[in-house]
Amino acid sequence: MAVPTIDQIKALRERTQAGIMDCKKALIETDCDIEKACDYLREKGIVKAASKANRIAAEGLVSVMVKEGKAIIAEVNCETDFVSSGEKFHALTDGVMNAIDTKNPASIEDLRAATSDLFADATVAMGEKMDVRRYEVKPLGAGEHAYSYIHMGGKIGVLVVLDKDDAEFGKQLAMHIAANAPLYMDLESVPAADRERELAIAQNEVKEDPKLQGKPESVKEMIVGKKVEKTLSQYCLTLQTYLLDESKTVGEVLKGKGTKLVTFVRYKVGEGIAA
Repeated sequence: MAVPTIDQIKALRERTQAGIMDCKKALIETDCDIEKACDYLREKGIVKAASKANRIAAEGLVSVMVKEGKAIIAEVNCETDFVSSGEKFHALTDGVMNAIDTKNPASIEDLRAATSDLFADATVAMGEKMDVRRYEVKPLGAGEHAYSYIHMGGKIGVLVVLDKDDAEFGKQLAMHIAANAPLYMDLESVPAADRERELAIAQNEVKEDPKLQGKPESVKEMIVGKKVEKTLSQYCLTLQTYLLDESKTVGEVLKGKGTKLVTFVRYKVGEGIAA
């Protein structure tokens, strides 16, 4: 019978948060195989996966699923890049996508409830805090087609919906979105709150610019307006220079193809998560 070392007991305790004696017994029962010991503790109900709740999970994967009638994109998180690249985490992500597809959760809270057992087992098996952070389901109307692009092994994922079937262009447009990170489809789709924020910034810049102090208010307002449009235009997909043809904007390419962009979603793993 193998005798567990202090380092093995410590490693198992860090992964499961179980007591020292429980870890020692589990290692003895499994011939000091840490993976099997984790399973042993899980089967005995000894593990304490919930103790990881306050740790930061900012790594992970973005996954996209395109099916008849709908397309799904989701971000599943863990703590380290090492875990996110492993087969077990990929299997967890697949399980989450399947749950979204089959259980049709109405909210992120519903999805978390539906996958709670998956995450409890995965947290014990891989030793990290894990979570499904966000997801979207895009129903596909008549004549609509969804395309996707996964960048850097799942660090960035893009979902694009067009009003006609063009797989080559759909993937190319998704690649453009992955690289250029647009926030809006066009100027008309910019939320009022975002426009107001940029307006306040531009107004303050004009107010503090000594070269503009003597200008009429109407001129200042015009300059403010141009500043706002210029800033927002950088983040509008249809106004961006197309990645694969820099002589045209994305909007011009869409028009030339007679194609309408219905919607797009871009997720980057960990964006906005406070460390």
